Amino acid sequence: MTARRITISLFFITLLGLTGAKVGALWSLQSEGEIVTQPHPSLTLQENNLSPVSPVSAQNQAILDRLDQRQKRNPDDHEASLLTGLLLFQGGDVDAAINELSELAQRAPQFKLAHLILGDLLIARFDQLKVIGGTLAETPMNSVQHQRLSQLQSEARVRLQGYLSLTEGQMIPRNLMALSSQVKHALVVDKSKNRLYVYRNAGTGLPPQPVDDFYIVLGKKTGDKMYEGDLKTPNGVYFVTSYLPDERLPALYGSGAFPVNYPNELDRRLTKTGGGIWLHGTEKTLYSRPPLDSEGCVVLTNEEFSRIAQYVETGKTPVIINESVDWISSREWLDANIEVQSALETWRQNWEKANLDSYLDMYSRDFWANGHDNSSWKKYKKQVFAGKTYQKIDLSELSLLAYPRHEKGPLVVANFVQHYRSNNFNGDMQKRLYLVKEQNRWKVLYEGQQ
Repeated sequence: MTARRITISLFFITLLGLTGAKVGALWSLQSEGEIVTQPHPSLTLQENNLSPVSPVSAQNQAILDRLDQRQKRNPDDHEASLLTGLLLFQGGDVDAAINELSELAQRAPQFKLAHLILGDLLIARFDQLKVIGGTLAETPMNSVQHQRLSQLQSEARVRLQGYLSLTEGQMIPRNLMALSSQVKHALVVDKSKNRLYVYRNAGTGLPPQPVDDFYIVLGKKTGDKMYEGDLKTPNGVYFVTSYLPDERLPALYGSGAFPVNYPNELDRRLTKTGGGIWLHGTEKTLYSRPPLDSEGCVVLTNEEFSRIAQYVETGKTPVIINESVDWISSREWLDANIEVQSALETWRQNWEKANLDSYLDMYSRDFWANGHDNSSWKKYKKQVFAGKTYQKIDLSELSLLAYPRHEKGPLVVANFVQHYRSNNFNGDMQKRLYLVKEQNRWKVLYEGQQ
């Protein structure tokens, strides 16, 4: 090993050591017990080799162009700079890659992953580099430094793979079937990619449009949240309920937090417990955290939390958390919309026309509402219908959100404003239905107020 290589390695070991001490102290405040990190293979960019290749492939150039657009929209998009440096290096432009990472390290001195990769690229000038952090991995380190290096490698792999997954021809998240005019944006989480996508409501009858995406940190344990303290991030359709500024929060939450309504109606029905599931920032002495490091919350960097705040409206913005997002074509999106909206319209007409048997047949055997199951609901509705001489029912501001894959089968959450007029009662309410597909028919699983 040359003197220059030794110097660079020692510098980054020192950096890791200092970082590990700070992070270790923070984690010890978050929970008792050992730090859980995600097992992962060594990060590679191409054929298990990080050595630059030439020329830049057409695919990489398309990604570089997209990253360039990201940075033009937001000059503080540090992840875009990081990924640009990696792709420039892979394309053989080592000098440009080093310049990109050097500028990033100056702009974001707390971004330890940027420092690590910059060190790798400097070493790669005179030695083959096979994996990120590979040179440091061959250097004696204490357990804290080794753990921190492993976490940085995991973060690099997840960031890169999560972003590159956007090039796989995926189009529309199945979750976003329809958005009310009152819902300007929706947030979709893909836990398998540690990625959060922001979609803009493009208008009635049009698929939502992607506007932003972020690396996120999830719960230390994988899988769906079932009970309080299991350290898992829940899967489901949720809504932002409030905003908590940083001055009202412990330092752990960084620039602020957006709580969501976990446990939702279905979670409570399934006796899931716990609470305090938030989207929030990162402790301000850090830039980012490893992929699996929260107690169940969805965590962003502080800069990205501030960026996402422009898209969030409390009480309106949905946050759909998936184990893995289902991506569908525009044709599939349209077909799914037509199918569910047709079922909802049939439900409305049967109710309005007092077709009692057809109306009640649209309720699942597992139906529940506040104080009702299927049997008591039928008795209640028969009594109500007996006192009606006419009913006029209209639905407006409809949002349809497909639930993440669930043991009950295909599920859709329908939010709308219900306008009800009859001979003996008039009223408007914000209603929520859970629709379940049973034997190829959509039925109402839950009915209640939003």
